[in-house]
Amino acid sequence: QVHLVESGGGLVQPGGSLRLSCAASGSIDSINTMGWFRQMSAEKSREEVATISSDGSTVYEDSVKGRFTISKDTTKNTVYLQMMNLEPEDTAVYYCKVVAVSTDSHWKTPTQYWGRGTWVTVSA
Repeated sequence: QVHLVESGGGLVQPGGSLRLSCAASGSIDSINTMGWFRQMSAEKSREEVATISSDGSTVYEDSVKGRFTISKDTTKNTVYLQMMNLEPEDTAVYYCKVVAVSTDSHWKTPTQYWGRGTWVTVSA
């Protein structure tokens, strides 16, 4: 099994910054991608915010380009999301998602793993 632990959420004023972290641990053979998704309400679907691949290439949702930066530390199996110039519209539960191969997998099949989520609230 692969376990994800997120940290760094909280309350911040508009224009402020936060950094989210997500550490993966457990039976990890290899990691394909690490990323962040967010869900703004129970009625809305989860949307991709940013993803970083094993080769370091990144993808960002349009509304966060230029404000958010995703990075990773492969030695720690940790992914970060540096969020700057936060807006009230960024308020959401942020989830870490990792696609990895577990050492428990007989067929070395990549599997999605999700964190439990952390609240980011942007409000004056």
